[in-house]
Amino acid sequence: LDSKKIENLRDDVSVSSQQDTTDKKEDKTVEVPIDFDKLEKANPDIYAWIEIPNTKINYPVVQSPTDDGYYLSHNAEKQYTKAGAIYSEMRNSKDFSDPNTVLYGHNLLNGTMFRDLHKFRNDETFWNENKYIYIYIPGHILTYEICSAYRYDNRHILNSFNFSDPEVFEEYLQTVKNPKSLICRTREISTELNKNSKILTLSTCISNPAYRYLVQGVLIKDEPTK
Repeated sequence: LDSKKIENLRDDVSVSSQQDTTDKKEDKTVEVPIDFDKLEKANPDIYAWIEIPNTKINYPVVQSPTDDGYYLSHNAEKQYTKAGAIYSEMRNSKDFSDPNTVLYGHNLLNGTMFRDLHKFRNDETFWNENKYIYIYIPGHILTYEICSAYRYDNRHILNSFNFSDPEVFEEYLQTVKNPKSLICRTREISTELNKNSKILTLSTCISNPAYRYLVQGVLIKDEPTK
């Protein structure tokens, strides 16, 4: 991945940190920090932007309409690169309304893509001090509170669970709350996880290919934007 191009795209659409989003009044419409018209011109597959404060995770989110594996090896400008992009698969809607939205990104040694997810695993202070994931989509800023981060087996989550079944989803939430893993962090959060929750799962590689590393948050705020 040409990190310079990502930086230029990031600057061009004016992404700014939303660390204070949770302090804004519920009844106020906030200014969207990015220009989705410019993003769409760059690549119509770009439908969202993800930011995690105090990490390098500040990227467009893409979804191919024809090939779930395309962005494993192409960046957000559709250029071939082993670094890929941050992406979701066609099983997920692009408005983050599904019970569980899964975003994928490579774990790169140069620190880009989803490499910084491992900060939640390796640094307890970082885990304690960083609690939020921000997703920008046209018309909305979505705030997710991080509830767990853990090693999980490499099964395809969306193909393995029928999240449209409330009972299946509620049972899965027990894993989110109490992961059965030696590599695991959880915390008390400000809301209850239940059948109406909207989960965001960030998935990346870990050293053992039989596993994935997941960071999961629950939607706690959906702010309309101008």
